[in-house]
Parts: sequence; C-alpha cells; structure tokens
Amino acid sequence: MLRKFSSYEFGIAELAYLRHKIALFVAALLLTAPAAVGGREGSKDWIVLENCRLVPSAANDGDSFHVSVNGKQYIFRLYFVDAPETDAADPKRLVEQAKHFGIAVPQIIEVGETAKAFTRQKLNEPFTVITRMANAMGRSSVERFYAFVRTREGDLGEQLIANGLARIHGTSAAPPGVASSAAERQTLEQLEGEAKRRRAGGWAIAGQPLKVASATPQPFANASHSRAKEAPELGRIDVNTATEKELRSVPGVGPVMAARIIAARPFRSADDLKKVNGIGDKNYAKMRPYFQ
Repeated sequence: MLRKFSSYEFGIAELAYLRHKIALFVAALLLTAPAAVGGREGSKDWIVLENCRLVPSAANDGDSFHVSVNGKQYIFRLYFVDAPETDAADPKRLVEQAKHFGIAVPQIIEVGETAKAFTRQKLNEPFTVITRMANAMGRSSVERFYAFVRTREGDLGEQLIANGLARIHGTSAAPPGVASSAAERQTLEQLEGEAKRRRAGGWAIAGQPLKVASATPQPFANASHSRAKEAPELGRIDVNTATEKELRSVPGVGPVMAARIIAARPFRSADDLKKVNGIGDKNYAKMRPYFQ
C-alpha cells in the first residue's frame, strides 16, 4: 500500500539525499585528486616533483636553494651532505667544515663559493626533486624541506661529494631505489674516498691553490667517455672483486656508478648489474660485455 508523503516529509527526504550525494562527491575528490605539496608535511611517502627550476636568490648555496615547481616556490635542503658556508656568518660551522677537509677557513669559504657555483650550473636545466616535505628549518626561521635532487647526470648530493665540494653530514634517508640510508651513506663514503685520493675540491693540500677544475667540473658522463680508450678486454672483470679503478675503466661507469656497484655487492652474476640504481637498459648493454 502506498503512503502519501507530506511536503514537509518530502523536503526532509530530499535534503538527506542531497547530503548523501555531496558526501560521496567529497570522498571521491579526496581519493582521486593529487595532494597539494604543502599539505604533505612529514609524509611517509616520497613526493616526486618533475621539471623543477632553480630560482635565483642570494640565499642559495651548494646544498640549499629556492625552487619553483607547479606555480609554487619552495626551499629545499639536500639530505646527507653539507656544502661549506659562503661567508663568515657562522664561525663555529666554518671551523668544523675547515677541520673536516684539513684546510684553512679562508679556503673553506672558497670551497663553499665553488660548491654554490657548481650547484647553480647543475640546476641550470629542469631537474627532479624527491621529498617527504620533512622540516629542514634547523635554526632558521625560513621554511624549508629536506630532499634528494636528481639532475641529468644523477644525484646532486653524490656529485658534490665526488667533487670534494661537500662533506657527509646531516639528516639522512633512504632514497627511492636504494635499500637503506646506510647503503646510500656507503655510496657517499666511496665517492668521498675517491675525492680524497684525487685531492679534489676541499681535499686540496693545505696552503696550496684549490684543486677544482672549474666551477662546473667535467660531467661524469663525459669523464667516463674520455676513458674509453683504456677500456679493459671483454669478459675479464669480476663484478664482485673489481676495484673502483677497474670499474671506472668500463665504458659508461663513472665514479658515482662505480660506488653504487660496490655498495650493491655481492651479485649472483654480472647480469644483476641491471638492478643497480641508475643503470638503465642502454648502459647495461654497453657495460655488460666487459664483465665475466
């Protein structure tokens, strides 16, 4: 039997229906819309920001800089690395940095200026920022966030360490594609060891002119290409016992990649090289014939 509704009852039912539809619509928006970067403070998930641009600022230095992406601006601070100061505003920190490299304070400021120029050059083209929006303000009152930054030539922090333009210091994290923060630290330590041997950047002998090729050192890709004439015989290198020098003699393997290969050992076979972060199909095909 059908019951007739009064206009009041009908209005109440219609309002309840509309509220239900609105709730469903809002829920769908929350599930499908991309989260705003500013709303992901301290997120456990990595946020990948493509096509970032460096914003010119007097406050930019080797490891901290202003970035523009998706119509917004942020300040990002690199994980793991600490580039020297570019002025004498923080004397205590300058002394720590100079002591780490074994050089004088005036030289460490010079290294800081070189690191700043190096980073500016590397970020001259669009780059990628990988962040959890974790607070990196420290003693500063300006909001900034920790991040890994990847350029066309690889991780920016690794490039700074490899060129003797920063020390391994500060907040750490496991970047995407790397097993743990300890594994990334091991990679950085390998790069730092090589930089020390080459007396690169801040590892120059105290009292000597700073040994940095230029504000924009030779890209790793070009460096590996220049060693192509010294490539080893095919099928001779043991991927698990090769020294860093032997690995770098392989076309396509620079200091960063050699450190990653060493950090990823042991391998069941050289076929597992394709699993190393940064070795794509093209590089794998180029280097695989040189390994047993």
